[in-house]
Amino acid sequence: MEHILPWDLTVIPSRFFLFSGAAWYTVQITVLGVLLGMILGLIAAFGRLSSHRGLSGAARFYIFTIRGTPLLVQLFIIYYGLTSIVTIAPIPSAVIALGIHNGAYIGEVFRGAIQSIDYGQMEAARSLGMTHRKAMRRIVLPQAFKRAVPSLGNQLIIALKDSSLASAIAVPELMLKGRQMGSSSFMYMEMFIIVGIWYLMMTSVLSYAVHRVETRLKVSDRD
Repeated sequence: MEHILPWDLTVIPSRFFLFSGAAWYTVQITVLGVLLGMILGLIAAFGRLSSHRGLSGAARFYIFTIRGTPLLVQLFIIYYGLTSIVTIAPIPSAVIALGIHNGAYIGEVFRGAIQSIDYGQMEAARSLGMTHRKAMRRIVLPQAFKRAVPSLGNQLIIALKDSSLASAIAVPELMLKGRQMGSSSFMYMEMFIIVGIWYLMMTSVLSYAVHRVETRLKVSDRD
């Protein structure tokens, strides 16, 4: 007896591009969230490296708290918990939550990359008359950023997948679109396969782009 799958996979090609708008929202909140995360991460990294106990303690607390709690909880706190103070729309809430969440991880990436640079380079720059800030900006940070690229690329891919949690606050991204299309057609499996393909395509493109950046940076180091 021939086994017939309970799903109609033939609908996938015809409905695949109906998800393009949702995919664009996914890309938007991911990119904006990671950019915000890089800013917060750099601040957190400098805080962790600071000799000032207050700054160092605040940076440690931020990283410890954010890395120790789920992104979904952080998302709900921003979207639902702050309503008594200020009302934030779903998309800005998702960007802020992703930024704060990624900032804690990116901060540790930057801190490790900065500490991996030989301190002798900072001393040499200072001996040439550069201020600490100028030496950090011109000598240390460019090298640290190069070393951080693989980890930053991984974090970008993680952030892309984490963005699916934004569906919990009605951001019209891929996961929410999949649930809506599934409930209207009763084809949940088919719709979530489409969602999975979109994520796979986007993570593949990001992985390739990060690999190309790594290759270019290695070539420039040899030149």
